Amino acid sequence: MGNKSATIVGAGLVGSLWAVFLTKAGYSVNIVELRSDLRNTDIAAGKSINLAFSQRGWTAFKAVGIEDQIKDFAIPMYGRTMHDAEGNLTYQPYGQEGQAIYSVSRGEINRRMMDIAEQHGAQIRFNEQCTGVDLENGITFFKNTKTGISSELKSDLIFGADGAFSAVRYRAMQKLDRFQYSQHYIEDGYREILLPANEDGTHKLSKNSLHIWPRGRFMLIALPNEDGSFTCTLFMPFENHEYAFDRLKTRTDVEHFFQTVFPDFYQLMPEIADAWEDHPLSSLAIIRCYPWTHGKVALMGDAAHATVPFYGQGMNCGFEDCSVMWSLMQKHGEDWDAIFREYEILRKPEGDAVQNLSLDNYLVMRDVVADPDFLLQKRFEREIQKLYPDKYIPLYSQVSFSDIPYSQAFEAGKKQDVWIKELMAKHDIEAMFNNNEIADFIHGLIAAQS
Repeated sequence: MGNKSATIVGAGLVGSLWAVFLTKAGYSVNIVELRSDLRNTDIAAGKSINLAFSQRGWTAFKAVGIEDQIKDFAIPMYGRTMHDAEGNLTYQPYGQEGQAIYSVSRGEINRRMMDIAEQHGAQIRFNEQCTGVDLENGITFFKNTKTGISSELKSDLIFGADGAFSAVRYRAMQKLDRFQYSQHYIEDGYREILLPANEDGTHKLSKNSLHIWPRGRFMLIALPNEDGSFTCTLFMPFENHEYAFDRLKTRTDVEHFFQTVFPDFYQLMPEIADAWEDHPLSSLAIIRCYPWTHGKVALMGDAAHATVPFYGQGMNCGFEDCSVMWSLMQKHGEDWDAIFREYEILRKPEGDAVQNLSLDNYLVMRDVVADPDFLLQKRFEREIQKLYPDKYIPLYSQVSFSDIPYSQAFEAGKKQDVWIKELMAKHDIEAMFNNNEIADFIHGLIAAQS
């Protein structure tokens, strides 16, 4: 058992989780990480976008029995609360009663995952920059960023889990003939803001909700942290719009912008101009590539399918890569040629679909979540699902509360949207809710389809 070896480049979320799977299968695992050990640094909640943990992530964690080690700091968010320009609130549940997505701090979950990987026997080497990969012979080359010393690791398998700007992909896969690659930056960037807790440590906004300030072309969101703070993120065009990052040059610009556009947030955080520079202005890209495997090497997570964060599925999709690869190990008896071949054929359409879903959902979050027709449509869909859970699952629930393939959910969602909108155009759905006639109407609809 002990003579099977694997090198994982990247000690982030996917690399750390995949190390647990491999050690369980009897592999000797080395994880090599460019950064220093973040467990030795104090990362404030809010150094990077909080993550929304949902069913696909839990499925992967349950497969290796570590879900309880994450549950204790994951905060359930049962719905989203929209804040309009006057400060009025509208609440929309995400799914059925009790269904939630979970807010987790990226720094905290990454620390925890590295601990778990080490507990399972993986070795982690920090400050090691991947300088090249021999795809056929399974050799990874490194240079230590502190000492300048070069080294190499030979192993049976190599996994590139080193993120959107993966060195494994760039230094090895992209040199292959007919390797497809595209990198698309959206025209919006993001800046983080940490909304501190109240003096007594309580949250300034309702804790079990994702908060959105939709403003048509841009938006602010807030996710809760355990310490009473919220990690807030402003998504907005870099330039060429009435509201854009390049227009916020001075403290006065920032104050005026928040007072005008997000007045209720400004009241919660009048010192916003002081905190404005605490986090850098960052860009957002969608990265597509293919193939994802060659020789002894496979790309996983963002290295294969980096997406924008608007469906909260980037991490969950990466974790699902792990559970799918694991099930293929059971299926193919560790015939890695067969595993890799089926892995990329199965997962590539899912990577594409999660990117399409993410881009679509940005339009939803920054614009239509504030629309009364949209809220009514979601209420109508939840009612159909409540009465006929085996016949109708809304798109959001398919993505966040099931393991239905993303590609299938994406296609089904488009058809559902057309069907629901046609019904709403023909019938006064709101009146049916008000007159308690909606259940009878839905029973009739489903009966007509059966």
